[in-house]
Amino acid sequence: GHSTRSLAGARASARARESERERRGEETMSLCTHALRKALGSGVGAWLPMAAAAAASTSGLGASAAAAAASGAGSTASLKSGLALGAFRTSASAAVPAPQYEEANKDFKIYRWDPDNGDKPRMETYTVDLNDCGPMILDVLLKIKDEQDSSLSFRRSCREGICGSCAMNIDGSNGLACLTRIDKDTETASTVAPLPHMFVVKDLVVDMANFYSQYKSVKPWLHSEGSEKVDGKEVYQSKEDRAKLDGLYECILCACCSTSCPSYWWNSDKYLGPAVLLQAYRWIIDSRDSITDERIQQLDDAFKLYRQGTKIRYKLLLVRHFEHCLQPSLPPRSLSQIRTDHRFFFRVFRFVSAKTSRCKTIMNCAKVCPKGLNPGKAIAKIKKAHHGTLE
Repeated sequence: GHSTRSLAGARASARARESERERRGEETMSLCTHALRKALGSGVGAWLPMAAAAAASTSGLGASAAAAAASGAGSTASLKSGLALGAFRTSASAAVPAPQYEEANKDFKIYRWDPDNGDKPRMETYTVDLNDCGPMILDVLLKIKDEQDSSLSFRRSCREGICGSCAMNIDGSNGLACLTRIDKDTETASTVAPLPHMFVVKDLVVDMANFYSQYKSVKPWLHSEGSEKVDGKEVYQSKEDRAKLDGLYECILCACCSTSCPSYWWNSDKYLGPAVLLQAYRWIIDSRDSITDERIQQLDDAFKLYRQGTKIRYKLLLVRHFEHCLQPSLPPRSLSQIRTDHRFFFRVFRFVSAKTSRCKTIMNCAKVCPKGLNPGKAIAKIKKAHHGTLE
């Protein structure tokens, strides 16, 4: 009971002290307000010591106001200056100069085309302050759309390099706008265009229908019919077999690699392209899949991937033709006739080679992949699989 009474008494004392501090603060503020009104309305007279005492006793006023009031002389302007300096600056260390803001304007040339207007495609220039913008190209596009031109069209979703929606051509190289940093060189304009050799819907939006239909053609899902399952539920896969999928399953189907491939540019309606072939190999190499042979045979097409047998047949045809021309029983052929035959068969052979071996290992696909994958390597392994070696 004694401890309870002591605690109650301590609380009452604390409340009393707090009330006294509040009362003194209100009195001091009222005194300062009264003194300031007199200073602004009339001359400075005998009330200056009172103002000085008020200023000195108030923590919000600095030494400048107190000194100006305690001097007993001076003008109203000097008192105003002193009170202003003291009222808004509690210490000398708090007087930090305002930061100097400098603009860093950079031009961005962006591809614009609206089929509804009937105008020709054009590159339109926008100026953006890099000091008032995020670090990525997508930040620039969003800022332009929000502040300068709301009609600008482009795809974006996750902003983290996961969905692949914002794929476009930036400064001549394919990439994701959300992962591509802005070139800080303000003297050189940056260019932003849609993915190359794709049908443009509007501005930076391209038609992905053909790309997705090609992806669908490789049956990108697991066929495990007839596979031995653990407890009748799961298809077992060892850690070693699972490791073979690394570098394949990470593909986000942004089409950066396919639209940087010259073979896909010229034959996108027939050649599957790096992205789709990478995904095809992802399912070919999956140990849980039961239609591996069917997948390999599906890609054994002159336009889809590679046809080594057709190449060899045309080589043999060329050799046999010249052997036939050199037979003694045939009339001798002039040198011009032989050269004419050679040029003709060389053109045929080059045409067939171009049609049967789509991947030229230029490796543009690996250079532009935002996930660091290597579609060219997967295509090479599919070619080996056609010859009976599945790695």
